[in-house]
Amino acid sequence: MQNFITRPLGPFAKKISILCMTILLLGCSAARLGYSNGEMISYWWLDSYVDFDSEQKPWVKNRIDQVFAWHRKTQLKEYVRLISRTQHRDLGTVTQADLMGDYNDAKTRVLMIADRAVPELADLALSLDAEQIANVEKKFSKSNDKFRKEYLSGDTESRQEFRYKKALKQAEYWFGNFSREQQAKIRIASDARPLNNDLLMIERVNRQQELVALLKKIQTEKPGREATITMLKKFVAATVDHFGNKQHQVFFDESTAATAGMVANIMHIATPAQKTHFVQALQDWISDFNRLSTKAAA
Repeated sequence: MQNFITRPLGPFAKKISILCMTILLLGCSAARLGYSNGEMISYWWLDSYVDFDSEQKPWVKNRIDQVFAWHRKTQLKEYVRLISRTQHRDLGTVTQADLMGDYNDAKTRVLMIADRAVPELADLALSLDAEQIANVEKKFSKSNDKFRKEYLSGDTESRQEFRYKKALKQAEYWFGNFSREQQAKIRIASDARPLNNDLLMIERVNRQQELVALLKKIQTEKPGREATITMLKKFVAATVDHFGNKQHQVFFDESTAATAGMVANIMHIATPAQKTHFVQALQDWISDFNRLSTKAAA
């Protein structure tokens, strides 16, 4: 259930390095297939932002392959352990604290991937030219238009409805269909979460602007590789800390905790058949991860 409570850590630099974890947390069968083909998907995703030139393409692909090989060889067994822990819980007694523990474990794993990929990110940042950084800005602008359309349109009620439907879709992947009575309870728990889509937009744009400014600084000053690695690590740390904005930190902390509470409620109201569905969904992930990690070790 980590996908419910893992809010996007999200900045572009981290997305470059943790797309595999992003896919992992999406919580659908397509996501499992996506992780199996993560190298190709990651390359396409990056290229859609940067538009690599002929010299960049081969080594970027190679670096992505290296990160995924490391991840499958060293991390997937730990994911199996974490998922197995969830699989063997009594869902009727799961607490918000249990799920917050899962969230913190997942966050630690995400940051490990980011740290592993920073050297590759440094090489990429040093290779970008002004036109490619402009491409990143344009892509940000386009994605922000979509975000505004989805998250900033309508009144509070429509925004609550949109968020609830997304949560319900995720829950149905894990548990199967819900009765009307169950859906009503999920809607109450969903609406109880803090809602501030305008703040989400502010955070999003601020993160993007900070990244673009950093990329431009690197492109102009051409610092050495080690200096660039240090700069990127500071950026990653700053995004996790919301660039020191305490108001944003409080909102996201409260939102994460409330979402964990919603997930606990869903687990509590699940029928025996739905719990069986949940255990099997987790087993599908475990089987995939075991297969991929065994293949990587061969």
